[in-house]
Amino acid sequence: MLQFLNVFKQYPNGVKALSDISVTIKRGEFVFLVGPSGAGKTTLTRLILREELPTRGQVIFAGKNLARLKGREVPYLRRKIGMVFQDFRLLPQHTVLENVAFAMEVTGAPGREIRRVVPQMLAMVGMEAKRNCLPHQLSGGEQQRVCLARAMVHNPLLLIADEPTGNLDPDTSWEIMKLLADINSKGTTVLMATHAQEIVDRMKRRVIALEMGRMVRDEEGGGYLRAAENG
Repeated sequence: MLQFLNVFKQYPNGVKALSDISVTIKRGEFVFLVGPSGAGKTTLTRLILREELPTRGQVIFAGKNLARLKGREVPYLRRKIGMVFQDFRLLPQHTVLENVAFAMEVTGAPGREIRRVVPQMLAMVGMEAKRNCLPHQLSGGEQQRVCLARAMVHNPLLLIADEPTGNLDPDTSWEIMKLLADINSKGTTVLMATHAQEIVDRMKRRVIALEMGRMVRDEEGGGYLRAAENG
């Protein structure tokens, strides 16, 4: 479903963000993307969203070479990709319901469809009872649940979660991870960039590790660190 074929990314200032990345992620996988800050994780996700283009190589998503997409095709690509951020990025003056609905409104979805889908997504993440609350009235975990609902409104093929537990306490983090696992079990591919070693170690999913723009490990059922690094 997602392929990086010998991908290099160098920015105009000379910084080499990615170097010879080749990896395939199949539909339905749950993959952790790990590595220190500056390793290239953000650049990799920006290439998937076509916010950046590779300097060399190909990024193929759902059978399409993203570099060859016309500008008018990019919004349709992004509807197939849900995005969850560490800092939530909710609209502060809009209710939970309005925040989730907005993700559909901006794509021109008809009102009837919005009224049908949004309550379903809020039910999925357990936020029906707080549909009329504003973001500042919610806990961090509740805000992240709303972000998950917003990311899933278009039933995406791929959900990218960028440090989704970074601002949450451990118990709340596991609640979010359970939601992500549930979403994945229903067929959505999940790619999660994280520094949360305990989560990666306990969940035993596929781990792709980057260091200084290079892929240094691709391991099924792996931990955050290599076995040797764990001592």
